[in-house]
Amino acid sequence: MMTDTPLYEIKNLKHRYGDKFLLDIPGLIIKRKTSIGIIGPNGSGKSTLLRMLAFLEKPVEGEIYYKGERVSKNETTLRKDVTFLLQEPYLLKRSVFENVAYGLKVRGKKINLTEKVHEALRLVGLAPENIAKRHWHELSGGEGQRVALASRIVLNPEVLILDEPTANVDRYSAFLIKEAIGKIHKEYGTSLIVVSHDHVWLNSVVEENLKLYDGSIIEHGLSNLLPGPWNFDNTGLWKKVLPDGQKIYAADPPDINTIAILESSNIMVSTEPPGKISAQNILRGTIARMTAEKEPDKVRLEVDVSGMPLICSVTRHAAETLLLIPGKNVWAVFKASSLHWH
Repeated sequence: MMTDTPLYEIKNLKHRYGDKFLLDIPGLIIKRKTSIGIIGPNGSGKSTLLRMLAFLEKPVEGEIYYKGERVSKNETTLRKDVTFLLQEPYLLKRSVFENVAYGLKVRGKKINLTEKVHEALRLVGLAPENIAKRHWHELSGGEGQRVALASRIVLNPEVLILDEPTANVDRYSAFLIKEAIGKIHKEYGTSLIVVSHDHVWLNSVVEENLKLYDGSIIEHGLSNLLPGPWNFDNTGLWKKVLPDGQKIYAADPPDINTIAILESSNIMVSTEPPGKISAQNILRGTIARMTAEKEPDKVRLEVDVSGMPLICSVTRHAAETLLLIPGKNVWAVFKASSLHWH
């Protein structure tokens, strides 16, 4: 099989529960050895799409191809290639060692078992000599999530699918999870497909995001989604009113509930209220998180604006000059014309 054959190809996929369509994806290609994030509001179909990519659920209509082969009756075989980590993973009521070793044992891969289990535990930041004999109920939330991740990594999967892997863990565990999956992606070529509401963490892991809204893919890349409603303003623009009364201005939405897309690179960050400028949007907020981007000399910020995370991109020089740190108050500045519509 040619190596340029996509890892996944979706054609005319539709899925529903009852009469309501939950997913409607006319076409999607995911390349091999890639890292993809999936973002969108609750109820947009993210977890359902993950289950289909993990061969745990079949679409009502359409086709899914894996490595060029149409997925039909070979899901059990395909699951040896693809492993899925849930937001709240189930641990066997056994020791840590037995949890991590279980998948290898059921596959009959018992050669160098202890070595493989210990290597997987070290990869997720757990010392085997301290934790391997501990029981499942003796673990913290972060430790339990990392043990569950180690039990997937030890299988050396072609694809690792993760659903909100940092939702219930501490910041240090989130960092170790990022390091572990980043290493297997880089060194072993494992493809990553990740759903997370922590967009700053996610953007430090993946190469691009798929954005889902009402079951449809509306955008690729790293950008902000600003859902309506939009109401006409006496300035001639349209506005979205935030909970604290601040307003986001846009031009001519096709519908009051249309999603606006705002690229992080179109936002200017200031530590002082800007003076007379042409930009219509000047939003005050607080830096919640900062992380280095994959591009050299770039820093990604998550600015909390009235409870809404706004992802901004600045140069490292600007971050240092402005003394940007988490907790600092800033102003996010962008033009109404910077918003485009789904």
